[in-house]
Amino acid sequence: MNLDGVRVLDLTRLLPGPYATQLLADCGADVVKVEDTGAGDYARSMPPLTDDGHGKIFDAVNRGKRSVSIDLKTDAGREAFHALAADADVVVEGFRPGVVDRLGVDYDSVRETNPGVVYCSLSGYGGTGPLSEHVGHDINYVGLSGLLDMTRGSTEERPRVPGYPIADMAGGLFTAFAICGALLSRELGDGTGEYVDVGMSDVVLSFGQAVAPAALRGDSPRPGETPLTGGYPWYDVYETADGYVTLGALEPQFWRAFCETVDREEWIDLHMTDDPAERAALRESLAELFATKTRDEWLETFDGVDATLGGVYTPAEAVEHPQVEARGTVTRDERDEPRVGFPACGNQVADDAGGPLPAQGEHTEALLREAGYDEVTLDDLRADSVIR
Repeated sequence: MNLDGVRVLDLTRLLPGPYATQLLADCGADVVKVEDTGAGDYARSMPPLTDDGHGKIFDAVNRGKRSVSIDLKTDAGREAFHALAADADVVVEGFRPGVVDRLGVDYDSVRETNPGVVYCSLSGYGGTGPLSEHVGHDINYVGLSGLLDMTRGSTEERPRVPGYPIADMAGGLFTAFAICGALLSRELGDGTGEYVDVGMSDVVLSFGQAVAPAALRGDSPRPGETPLTGGYPWYDVYETADGYVTLGALEPQFWRAFCETVDREEWIDLHMTDDPAERAALRESLAELFATKTRDEWLETFDGVDATLGGVYTPAEAVEHPQVEARGTVTRDERDEPRVGFPACGNQVADDAGGPLPAQGEHTEALLREAGYDEVTLDDLRADSVIR
């Protein structure tokens, strides 16, 4: 996972796009944030703030990047952008469809001078379809994709907003994946780039493969009824004396190990029973059993047993868990502050914290000098407020 030498021009802001380019930066790409000359990325000042006065979301997904500040609504600003794009490998934008066309920084205009560019558009609903130009946020995209409906156990219950912004993060992850795939395609092909259109609602819909067969038949799968949402007593969440545990004994050997450990061998043959009464009775017995110990007592009981039993942790507990520590997923930056880093390990995966945050426009002049701009031109651009 070495993207050294790959330059990414990042026109995105807030969370989904910056998360995508943070993943690329963590892999070694030179990510250049292209911000306007006003507020820049809104997330810079969005509460809650760090002790340094940065928005915590901005702090989380913009480390190790560089920043240029250009007014793309001016002719000179567009020229500056295209000068930078001429040597870029990737351009990523997260505007509503049509905005980059009006600004003159769309794929067709960039590839005129850079036919090898990989240009990716990330939006809520994608670039086509009746909703393509609609405004939206994560809650709207998970609502369209069916995920929000799957947070309620019955049609009488109210949907619950997921604890994580699933569409934002899934969209960012898939954007990074699509960009890497397009770069590989370029390298294996004739060097020509391509255009990639990612819709966050599409990505979340693709996460629903476990319920898609029923949905494609016109059925309405319900959580608590499908195999992987609690329909099986041996694959569910149970309350303990002080919290919750997860039981995921889909395979017979894991169920047998569980039953033997709790001295309930009579339950072994109930695995995968289709009898609703047997399932209901087993679920009730499991609930009674788990209520007799605390979460950690159950985890200690099953320590070393292949029985697919785990704990339910708060986010604060999760980031301090020994497993997370062992994986190095939580790293420390140059301020010795913890942050959630790149979620993969390997012999060519960077293990640092991504580097410092860029100030807005911090690298504008240096990068434009690399693109051939002289000091007189830079002075004029500053005087006309084209760059910051």
